[in-house]
Parts: sequence; C-alpha cells; structure tokens
Amino acid sequence: MIQSLELRNISKRFGAVVANENINLGISSGEILGLLGENGAGKSTLMKILFGIYSPDNGGIFVNGKHIKISSPADSIKIGIGMVHQHFMLVSNHTVAENIALGLSDIPFFFPQAKIRNKINEFNNKYGFDVNPDAYIWQLSAGEQQRVEIIKVLIRGAELLIMDEPTSVLTPSEVSALFNALKKFVSAGGLVAFISHKLDEIMDITDKVVVLRRGRVTGQVDTGDTTKEELARMIFDRDVALSVPFRDSICGSSVLEVVNLNVFGDMGVEACRNLSFSVRENEIFGIAGVAGNGQKELIETITGLREPASGSIFIKGKDITNKSPDIINASGVAHIPEERMKFGVVSSLSVCENAALKDQNTHMRFRGVFIDYGKIKELAERIVKEYSVSAPSVESIMGNLSGGNIQKFITGRELLAEPSLIVAAHPTYGVDVGTTEFIRKKLIEKRDTGSAVLLVSEDLEELFQLCNRIAVMFRGRFMGVIDHQHIDMDKIALWMTGVSGN
Repeated sequence: MIQSLELRNISKRFGAVVANENINLGISSGEILGLLGENGAGKSTLMKILFGIYSPDNGGIFVNGKHIKISSPADSIKIGIGMVHQHFMLVSNHTVAENIALGLSDIPFFFPQAKIRNKINEFNNKYGFDVNPDAYIWQLSAGEQQRVEIIKVLIRGAELLIMDEPTSVLTPSEVSALFNALKKFVSAGGLVAFISHKLDEIMDITDKVVVLRRGRVTGQVDTGDTTKEELARMIFDRDVALSVPFRDSICGSSVLEVVNLNVFGDMGVEACRNLSFSVRENEIFGIAGVAGNGQKELIETITGLREPASGSIFIKGKDITNKSPDIINASGVAHIPEERMKFGVVSSLSVCENAALKDQNTHMRFRGVFIDYGKIKELAERIVKEYSVSAPSVESIMGNLSGGNIQKFITGRELLAEPSLIVAAHPTYGVDVGTTEFIRKKLIEKRDTGSAVLLVSEDLEELFQLCNRIAVMFRGRFMGVIDHQHIDMDKIALWMTGVSGN
C-alpha cells in the first residue's frame, strides 16, 4: 500500500529546453495534491516521469521512504500508480470494451466481452458515465472518450491516481460525481495528483497545491490557506483577469443561417433534429449542453466535415450545404476545432508548415506551381507574434509545443484570415487561465469588429461571459434559446437534462 510518495530534486531537459529543474514535492495517503502552472510549465512532464514515460536526468522517486526505479508505465502500474492522460491514449478503431481490456491480466481468454461489459457498467452506475461498452472509440465525442480514459485507470485499481485535466470535457454534474468518487477514494487511503487549469476545481477538490513556472516550483500552499487570485499570481507573476465581464454589442445582419437541419451521427442515430437558427454580425451565439447531444455533428456539418440528411446552411445568403471544407473556408468561415491535435494541426510538421494548411491553394502561398515559403514564413511569424505563441522558431515541430501554445496558434491562424463566421468548439479546453483569458478576449475583439461567432462550450461560465445568446442542446434539439440579459442558471440546468418549459 502506498502511504507516501515523494519526488526529490527531479530535473529533466529536452535539448536546450529545461522542462523540470530540482522539483521537490510529496503526497501522502488520504491527500489530493493539486498541480498548477501555465501551459509548458512542466506539469505533464513531471507526471510522465512519475508514470514512467520519461526518465529523469537527475533526482529520484521515493515510495514509503524507499527509493524506487520506474523505467516504464508497466513499472508504475505494478507499484500502484495510474494515469489519466490529457490527450487520449485510445485505439480509435476498437470498441470501448476492447480498449479497457488491453493490459488487464484477469480477463478470460475466451469470451472476455461479458466480464469487461460488467466491469464497465459497474463504473457507469457508480459515476454516471453512461459509456456504451460496444461503441467504437471513433464514434464517441471528446467527453465520452475522456470518460473511457477515467474508467480504464480506475478499473485497474490504482492506489495513486494521476489525473491530467480529467474534467475538461465533463459537465458540472459529471465533475461533481467524479469529485465525490475521488473523495471516497482518498478517504479509503488513496492518493491523487490532480493537474488542472481550473482554479475553482483546485480550490474545491485539493488539500494542497504546488505551483510550477518554467519548470521550477514557485509556491507550495495548503489549499485552505490561499485564494484563486493568489494562485494566479504564483502562476504568472502578475494579476490575471479570472473572468471577462460581459460587454453587450449591437448585432447586425445575419451571417449564418441554419434551416431545418437534420444530421445523422456515426452510429446511424439522428444527431441533429430539424434545427433552425441564425448567428448575426457582432454576435457570439453560444451552444451549451452535455457532450454527445449533437453539438459535434452540428459543427462538422457547418464546416463541411459531415453531410446533412436534409436542411440548408447559408453564409451571408450563399448556400454552402454539402460544400467541401475548402469552399466553406473560402466563404469566410474559420474553424477552431474541438480536438486540436486531430483536426487543428499536423503535429509532425513545423509551425511554419501548419500556418499554410488552411489556404495552401491561394495566390499568397504559391508562385505558379511552387510553394512560396517566404509568404508562409511571414504568416507564421505574424501568428506567433500577435497571438503570443511560445515557440523557439517557426521551424520548430508543432508537436513539441505545449497544448496552450498550439491552441493559441490555431486561434491566430483562423482569426487572422478576417472571417465572417468563427466556429469555435471548446476553444479554451485544457488550457491555462492566462491562455483562456487571451483567447476569450480575442473572440470578443473579432465580434466587435463585425464577425459572427458560433461558440460551443460545456463551460457555462465561459458562455455567460461571452455570449449574446445561448441555446441549450439536448438529443439533437434546442431546448431553448435565451438572451444574455435574461440568463437563468436554473432554467439552463433543466434544459441540459431535457426538461422543457418557460
């Protein structure tokens, strides 16, 4: 049984980049330790060292006072350490049950599905995850995939859980259920290392907090002895606006018109049911709802990634129904996708090459049949400068950047194109409070210069701060649309559960 775990003088470099330097921290049985820091501060690297993905250059890991060597995730699992990764570690063409079965030693060789289904359903019932054991991973929303990751770790009976942004795509009720489970887990002697950018969560769930900045510890405090504002100052060494006050705008003419739209999901079930709505100039129109209620399919249809069963989509009066993503992009539509690593960038290409992905066929990027790298480099350098992307150079490999810097890059690439419509799906998912503040302000700036913004988010606070109007989506329909001045949290919560009414 793990009674205590310590990291002593842990250091890790990647070439000239210092990810961790002389990190010391400890966690004891019955504790939840919060780990805070901006994107790229070294939090995930530190936890990957603990989980055996990386080896430290210096320092050691001590369990119950004894030095242990962890050379692989298999070593960590044997010791009793489990990790829920921020970026999904799932096999997309396998089912939920098959993914969870991978690596389990007590599953029978013949007909293992029944036992796995029973185990999954136990956790479904315990935490309200509602994950279909027979669904393929590629058919699931980001939120549903995250729940699979959580089940996969819990089902292995880890004594210490490393939770890397586990709630980023969960609804408030799901977060509450998870937190209740974690509290039960630590009350029975378990240990939790909890990485989150959400200061409210850190204040709610943790017993103590360690703050990292540029790979170094800048603060260690008991959670009960600090405030969100103090933690934010530790992270950034400056005051941070933890919320953006809503500023109203005078909306103009319609930019996006969706008329009687019906869309089927990957499993053949109708995901969008006769949807009709519009988004106007100088307006941020928000869509709230639990993941898996048709938001993903709606966004994919508007951006040309999915064909509708029926209905029409217009951009400034031009019919773009069933048009390709290239044509829709050329019509003035920008897309900040839900899954940045899957749909936003090519991680193996450079920052410079990723800058050209959206308009590689325009005259600005080509001279005749040859790529104009000079123009591409100019664009990449402009994105990096204007959107505060931290990268050694525009020749750096995109996959080596932190998640927050990748998100700022995608946002900059999309918004610098001066779009008429911005389709933003969970734009601040998994990024630190500083990056969240930055992206929200940029969306407001674009709204104020005439763009229409369609914002899909499960962060109700984000929707309340940014949106002129909010629609709540449930099982493919809008349960209601509410103006900002009439926002009613109780009404929205009922709509999210499918309860209609005024």
